[in-house]
Amino acid sequence: MLKIHNTLSKEKEVFKPLQEGKVNMYVCGMTVYDLCHVGHARVMVVFDVVTRYLRASGYDVTYVRNITDIDDKIIKRATENGETIEALTERYIAEMHRDADALGVLKPDYEPKATESMGEILEMVQTLIDKGLAYTADNGDVYYDVSEFPSYGKLSGRDVNELRAGERVAVNEAKTDPLDFVLWKAAKAGEPAWESPWGLGRPGWHIECSAMSANCLGEHFDIHGGGQDLQFPHHENEIAQSEGAHGCQSVNYWMHNGFVRIDDEKMSKSLGNFFTVREVLELYPAEAVRYFILSSHYRSPLNYAEDQLEQAKAALTRFYTSLREVQPQEEVRWQEDKEFGPRFKEAMDDDFNTALALSVMADVRQALNKAFERGQGIEQAAYYAGLLLSFGDVLGLFQQNADAFLVGDTGSDDEAAEIDALVAERNQARADKNWARADEIRDQLTEMGIVLEDAAGKTSWRRS
Repeated sequence: MLKIHNTLSKEKEVFKPLQEGKVNMYVCGMTVYDLCHVGHARVMVVFDVVTRYLRASGYDVTYVRNITDIDDKIIKRATENGETIEALTERYIAEMHRDADALGVLKPDYEPKATESMGEILEMVQTLIDKGLAYTADNGDVYYDVSEFPSYGKLSGRDVNELRAGERVAVNEAKTDPLDFVLWKAAKAGEPAWESPWGLGRPGWHIECSAMSANCLGEHFDIHGGGQDLQFPHHENEIAQSEGAHGCQSVNYWMHNGFVRIDDEKMSKSLGNFFTVREVLELYPAEAVRYFILSSHYRSPLNYAEDQLEQAKAALTRFYTSLREVQPQEEVRWQEDKEFGPRFKEAMDDDFNTALALSVMADVRQALNKAFERGQGIEQAAYYAGLLLSFGDVLGLFQQNADAFLVGDTGSDDEAAEIDALVAERNQARADKNWARADEIRDQLTEMGIVLEDAAGKTSWRRS
């Protein structure tokens, strides 16, 4: 029985979709003005696994992840670069997709853009005005009137009066309450703008997601996800907009993944303490980065550190080394396994506990090794290898050939032939009990960045 920690209730709740067998999920995507950093990677990987597991559990999932392709940061960056906003955003959308593909993230079913959703945005703003929940200010901006939404603060647990006391309103501020937030921004000289009943302008950030989620999934859907930093004010404002406009609950389960931290500070572009996905992938295999993200529960802080990435790479290497030893049995379904399947399901049903699921998979790997070492257990080892691949499909792991992961780019055919010849010579030296020569060859291969694996009477090699 799947339980999800609901940010709205602050509790784990049994998951009951609005429509039996069907799940609709919306996740806040990227604002495309720069390369994705590791914090963005965590959002993509976490909700990719949520989608994979829901589908493996038999649900028909519609997954929506939006793109914000117009906002202040995008306008500023395009101006600095001397390029059009369209050129900037299309380039970084392509780079985002490149990073997602490298990390094994499945494409969402829908990926709406803010600039392509103006009709829905304008309609929602007008609805809020008609219902007395929004007003046009003297400067031409349209604001949401927080005082007209009594349950404001229910997601973040913040007290409206305390929030209001902590805010200061600038002298020239057009809004009537410091908590009111902009739905539509009046056009400024040189900025892109769209026609509206309130004059030329562009949408505020929060209204984009309310309009796009309702357009793709309806006024009431199952899961809304995103990073912890979006809980307030972005998702709080989404609730006010969506529920105010539609007069019903907008989302049943709110999910937020924890921060990626460096030296106990949140990784963010504003702080300048971030690593782009591209930079990290130059140092570590993409699948090792994915393993690193999944090695912690999605709601926990994830501390970015080289030693933790090295540990993830080493763990993944152990899995692939075991998988290389046997031909996996085909069509093994983890749901049908009586020994490890229930433990894996229990872990994932407990709010998608991937860290615990990985420990179950480590036990499968040990069972595989024991069966293989016994000699007569090859058939059982092949079953366990197939089981690992079946588990891996849920977590997006083991998606490549074991040799491809372990050996990687072998360089030229001549280099590969040289390594194979040295391995063969070492094996002969060991057979002749010429231990000194065998050690010399191992040292030579180590200097070449080659690691030898001796198991069950045979030697294989991989890149260090």
